[in-house]
Amino acid sequence: MVDEQLARRGITDARVLEAMRKVPRHLFVEEALRERAYGDHPLPIGEEQTISQPYIVGLMSSLLEVRGEHKVLEVGTGSGYQTAVLAELARRVCSIERLPRLGQRARALIERLGYQNVWVRLGNGTLGWPDEAPFDRILVAAGGPGVPAPLFEQLAESGRMVLPLGDEEAQVLTVVTKVRGQMVVSRHGDCRFVKLVGKFAWET
Repeated sequence: MVDEQLARRGITDARVLEAMRKVPRHLFVEEALRERAYGDHPLPIGEEQTISQPYIVGLMSSLLEVRGEHKVLEVGTGSGYQTAVLAELARRVCSIERLPRLGQRARALIERLGYQNVWVRLGNGTLGWPDEAPFDRILVAAGGPGVPAPLFEQLAESGRMVLPLGDEEAQVLTVVTKVRGQMVVSRHGDCRFVKLVGKFAWET
């Protein structure tokens, strides 16, 4: 998976590639789908949500440019797979999931795998996690119409946020950097995510 789907397609961040070699992706999907876990495609995880294809996880992780001392906020825990990859890269990962069954399942699996630098909570991810702010990095694993204001407020100066922006059907993978309190934006190709639901995104 790592060699064919990531490295061959231009993902060169050695730490990201190593993290994705270590995290057992098949454990984050339903048992009936495990033989497809390492294919280059998303898979359903219940609650009308998906686990992103490996390439997208690798690309977002690479664009985030996480260093070992960073504290990362993840919006949309989902299966917990991206959370575990971030845990391999960062000092601390704070992850928010709005759907209780997914959040509880992801937390249990992450604990079983032995990660001690991850905190998962249930809540509205568009509001961020004010008690833990500021964050060096923020990753949003759902597509919204714009950058949620609370997330940008909770991003540290010189911090980076990676998120899909667009309509409910298609988005563009976007990097937002905070420079002297202002947004600097770059775009990195088309993508399609489940919609970001919450006060500062799409309503249910």
